Amino acid sequence: MMSAAAPQPRRVRPFTGRHMTIIIISFFAVVISVNLLMARLAVSTFGGKVVENSYVASQNFNDWLAEARAQKALGWRVTVARESDGRALVDARDASGQLFANARVTALARHPLGRRPDRRLSFSRIEDGRYVADQRLEAGRWTVIVTVADSGQLVRVVDDWS
Repeated sequence: MMSAAAPQPRRVRPFTGRHMTIIIISFFAVVISVNLLMARLAVSTFGGKVVENSYVASQNFNDWLAEARAQKALGWRVTVARESDGRALVDARDASGQLFANARVTALARHPLGRRPDRRLSFSRIEDGRYVADQRLEAGRWTVIVTVADSGQLVRVVDDWS
């Protein structure tokens, strides 16, 4: 009869200060690396400027609210759509739902991250009474601020395109 050899007990190495040092250094290396990566991505994708001067913007805030109330009181309905060819199409109607015959329509297109220069758009009236931009915008994200003026009154509409 053969007897099986008893397995040797596994030798466990003790946890030393060297192990703890490696763990702490690895932890902080990961944290610092992630922070550096996130800071780099944040700086490269957003310029950090929302308004030119926040103090001046705060002084104009009440005027902007009054202008918004006046625009709402006009009852105009202005919608902006992006055509497949990259041009903006504006449907502007007065309070009674009628299309404007001689409105002046303009727009400012801004890239939300400031990677492209602002573009001013002019519009021409087409047969069905709507207005189409004379210029095309490249594909991508844009914030389009459309101004419709008629008979001394005006309405501004902001639309985000992706």
